[in-house]
Amino acid sequence: MHYHELPLPAALDNLVAAVWVASVPEDGAKWVEQEAVPDGCVELIRRHSGRSVWRREQPEVFVTGLATCPARLRLGAGSRFTGVKLWPWAWHLLGGAPCRSFADNWIAIAGDSPIATLIEGTEREIIERLIETFAPVAVPALAAALLEEPGVSAIARRASISVRKLQRDFQRDFGMPPRSYLRLLRFRSAMTGVHAHASLADAAAAEGYADQAHMAREFRSLAGVPPSVARSRAKGPFV
Repeated sequence: MHYHELPLPAALDNLVAAVWVASVPEDGAKWVEQEAVPDGCVELIRRHSGRSVWRREQPEVFVTGLATCPARLRLGAGSRFTGVKLWPWAWHLLGGAPCRSFADNWIAIAGDSPIATLIEGTEREIIERLIETFAPVAVPALAAALLEEPGVSAIARRASISVRKLQRDFQRDFGMPPRSYLRLLRFRSAMTGVHAHASLADAAAAEGYADQAHMAREFRSLAGVPPSVARSRAKGPFV
């Protein structure tokens, strides 16, 4: 399987985490199985060819919700995809369904809807359309705090809200407490960190885990494999 993420402009900071393309060779097995790991994002996906199955057959355009466990995908030979990883608040700014309503699942997107048009055309056209769509939108103060602060209390202080309100808003909007979402963000960073550091112990320390064993437990829970396996075979969010 091929997976590639495109560089993004600063205009999409704190709104779009990635624009990506993926494909499965036509001349291989009829079906390829892949595990997609949680990363704290909502993904808007267009399948250009082939077939894909997660829980059930997927349509041409769909969006996957916030994941809290690995998703086992079946991808047909010759399938080709373009996707946009949106931070959940950006998805809500687009008028998308509440994140809590389709966590660990996906929902279909009507092909003629404004959201579906965001992933039409080339990857460069998609990025330009995202910039245009989000240009008049004010990024929530909470967004940068979530992506930059290490704990719930620090996030609440930076966003100028109480911890209690932060917890209520998170449960209402995302269907999980803020601490659980921060766990997903740390794991997202660790998936990159296991490649960037000389040793797994260094990666665990850099990503804020108590020790290498703690990181290993998180990888088994959220990726279904130990860090060493993710390090050797991960392609983006796929292991």
